[in-house]
Amino acid sequence: MTKVLVVGSINMDLVVGTTRFPRLGETLFGERFATHPGGKGANQAVAAARLGAQVTMIGRVGDDAFGQQMLATLKTEGVDTRWIGVSATAATGIAAITVCDGDNAILVVPGANGELSPDHIAASEQAFAETDVVLAQLEVPMATVEAAAALAQKHGKPFILNPAPAARLPIELVGKVALFTPNEYELAVALDGKPENWKALLAMLPGKVVMTKGRDGAYFTDAAGALQHQTSFPVEAVDSTGAGDTFNGAIAAFWDLGLAAASRYACAAGALSVTRAGAQGGMPTRAEVDTFLDNAA
Repeated sequence: MTKVLVVGSINMDLVVGTTRFPRLGETLFGERFATHPGGKGANQAVAAARLGAQVTMIGRVGDDAFGQQMLATLKTEGVDTRWIGVSATAATGIAAITVCDGDNAILVVPGANGELSPDHIAASEQAFAETDVVLAQLEVPMATVEAAAALAQKHGKPFILNPAPAARLPIELVGKVALFTPNEYELAVALDGKPENWKALLAMLPGKVVMTKGRDGAYFTDAAGALQHQTSFPVEAVDSTGAGDTFNGAIAAFWDLGLAAASRYACAAGALSVTRAGAQGGMPTRAEVDTFLDNAA
């Protein structure tokens, strides 16, 4: 069982379903409302745990009802929460999500996630020593991500970075990352390029990037720089929220199988996740993914 350490955000998702997205200045009636545990970090931790990984998480929540609920949810999913701190000054992060026809628009308020600091990473060094792979995103401060990458490097652990939300990456951080997992836009922003030049951007870091491309699956290069393509799996989409996080959790969970096999599992898991509502609610188990792949073969 792969040991995965997730460093990242913990949010409560506030989800509104609607028949169309509102225009600027417009008020619409929504059709439904629900709260779901979320945050890229927590989502990816749950995804990896459901797929059979032994998951530990480093993060931060507020001293409030959402924070208590998030900690309880992570523990129920089997995630080790001993390195998750509770802030006395900031609320638990939230994401306001509008869902329409399988697509979504998201506004994130970081809250306690913004307080996760390099000092918290240093205090959690034992977790880095004990893991097989480290997975991080960009919903916590960049300095914290850099500290996590440095500590992973110190302990000889591969560092997987999902560069989302999109941000230009410091060159020192790029050198410490074993694998990037962006979409086209995130890849372009991270490497200061253009989305339409994604093949050239992939070639800049051979064997170190797997790029998701929606319904077209995922693309990556092998160590020699040859372009590889993992096709997607056709499903009827209900809610795309969390699909990318499911993909990332799967990449980490199946890291030991190599990038080609991990990408196949990740695309399958991501496809299954959009067939059900909610970021974490739609995340499949290992058994579900295995059955899905057997039927797709």
